[in-house]
Amino acid sequence: MSSSSSRSIEKRTETLDTIAAVLPIDRRDELAELLTDQDVETLRHLVNEGMGTNTLRALTSDLAYLQAWSLAATGASLPWPAPEALALKFVAHHLWQPEQREIDPHHGMPDIVEQSLRDQRFLRSTGPHAPDTVRRRLASWSTLTKWRGLTGVFSSPALKSAIRLAVRATPRQRRRKSAKAVTGDVLAKLLATCAGESLRDLRDRAILMVGFASGGRRRSEIAGLRKDQLTIEAPITVEDGPPLPSLSIHLGRTKTSGTEHDEVVYLTGRPVDALNAWLAAARIDSGSVFRAIDRWGNVSKRAIDPKAINDIVKQRAALAGLEAGQFSAHGLRSGYLTEAANRGVPLPEAMEQSRHRSVQQASSYYNNATRRTGKAARLLP
Repeated sequence: MSSSSSRSIEKRTETLDTIAAVLPIDRRDELAELLTDQDVETLRHLVNEGMGTNTLRALTSDLAYLQAWSLAATGASLPWPAPEALALKFVAHHLWQPEQREIDPHHGMPDIVEQSLRDQRFLRSTGPHAPDTVRRRLASWSTLTKWRGLTGVFSSPALKSAIRLAVRATPRQRRRKSAKAVTGDVLAKLLATCAGESLRDLRDRAILMVGFASGGRRRSEIAGLRKDQLTIEAPITVEDGPPLPSLSIHLGRTKTSGTEHDEVVYLTGRPVDALNAWLAAARIDSGSVFRAIDRWGNVSKRAIDPKAINDIVKQRAALAGLEAGQFSAHGLRSGYLTEAANRGVPLPEAMEQSRHRSVQQASSYYNNATRRTGKAARLLP
């Protein structure tokens, strides 16, 4: 590698470091080598423009994948703007028919491209991609093209037709992000596996309780939670016992909130105690709330990766004797609404905590709970 190339990579690494507080990047060094100077500059520009953290994280992930795919498929970096033929090639490589590949081994993504993406940890699943994933990456590609002041081909009739025909030819059953919801009874089993006083137990207990009780927060919101987002509130008075501790969590802009809207949710009682116990044991008084813990018990200074939230839910499910593959971090979100429905909490009140914007989406959990326990499902008791 030439000295000028090394300096360029070092410069990109430093730039990625400057935006890490807003855009956590766990593969910084790899991205510095993969992305171009203009790619990294675009990301920094988006940070300065105030784009939401979750959106930035998704754009960075998609940009890295697109760049890796372009290098593997064409031997060259992603061109800006992209020609229509390259976008169509992307669709052909990711939306294909397994039955056709058995007849034609050249159908779909070429083996050499697939292996390159697997070696770089960009590709884990087998078979064609989910249509929603392909659409999201194309949308990210289009967004980044526009932010560079260029005009893309992503609204072309040929591309839209190719996606529509490919999806129709490879029907996929839509699956929930978490096959099973983490309802109150399931949560109790998960919490029983982290009832100890080790740092890992304290952290996982706080993650599970805060993630669920705050309305079923998304894993990115849990992982990105910072100390300055927490505000101690006046204790809640109850009839049969001492006052309960309370705090508010200022989520800022979320996936579904408006640009200038600051979302706020509340914690009361045991989740607050669990969170305070973790913060005290880990000696965290500023910065990221939830952090990685190494094998020697050292607490990292950086935020835990969002994927780790998913891993924690699965690990605790396995320890509880449950089928880990049936649960994910999203189960905390669906579980919160399902539990609220089971306990008779009014839908508007539950949505105030979950911050669902769509009544239709949130009400589906209530409808399912009503149908499961209703008379129509008990004609033969």
